[in-house]
Amino acid sequence: MVIPVHDVNPVRRTPYVTYALIAANVLVFLYTPGLAGSVAGDSSLSQLCHLQAFLDHYAAVPQELIHHQMPRFVPTGEVGPGPHGAGCVLSPPDYDKSPPLSVFTAMFLHGSWLHLLGNMLFLLIFGNNIEDRMGHVRFTLFYTACGYAAAYGYALLNEDSGDPLIGASGAIAGVLGAYLVLYPKARVWVLVPFLIFLPLRLPAWMVLGFWFVLQAVYSSGGGVSTAGTVAYAAHVVGFLAGMLLAWPLRPGTPPPPVPRGLLWGRRARHSW
Repeated sequence: MVIPVHDVNPVRRTPYVTYALIAANVLVFLYTPGLAGSVAGDSSLSQLCHLQAFLDHYAAVPQELIHHQMPRFVPTGEVGPGPHGAGCVLSPPDYDKSPPLSVFTAMFLHGSWLHLLGNMLFLLIFGNNIEDRMGHVRFTLFYTACGYAAAYGYALLNEDSGDPLIGASGAIAGVLGAYLVLYPKARVWVLVPFLIFLPLRLPAWMVLGFWFVLQAVYSSGGGVSTAGTVAYAAHVVGFLAGMLLAWPLRPGTPPPPVPRGLLWGRRARHSW
């Protein structure tokens, strides 16, 4: 997988919404109960129970979104004895959870620093240009709509799953889909792991197209032994939603500047 670090595509206005989204995601992560262990390297049972209770309350759960089946018992965040040793205490929920609202709150939750920083890197690089093209208000609505499309699309494919769905990946995948539609020829500096991290400047259609193909392959179970905790299908749905929503803006979008310099040992050509 290539790692994007910068795109050669200047903006005309300050991307306040993109910066605000990044700040909000970082702040929510820092104040998420039970995640101190992911920073300090030590996750105690108490921290894990607090995290599980928090996620059950604020994360999106497919069976809740599709069937509105709320669990009879949820973690309280406390640790107690059990038949097989200490574990998280369960009790009937003392709160009313709105499944549609949980999709929005889940978009600001992340499970680790790697999860958070990877998402914020993609949002920082590609989100500013989409916000610049759409404007602050329309970009906010677009980002939210892609997040909802990704969450409900994943839930429809996994309607009996009780695992919490968290992360901004679905909304950011929509940003990537919009970028591919609006700026396919923009150049993106990436790091390619080949013995060392090799810097290359590639067209956006190649970088984002490769990313989408990987997500589609992984979502079908190919290339990985198990999907694990990554909702690849949500990435695919969010990406396609972003492409569809951005398509009407394509005719009036000015092309990005053609950078000068070397690309793969030769001068960059307009045909890219």
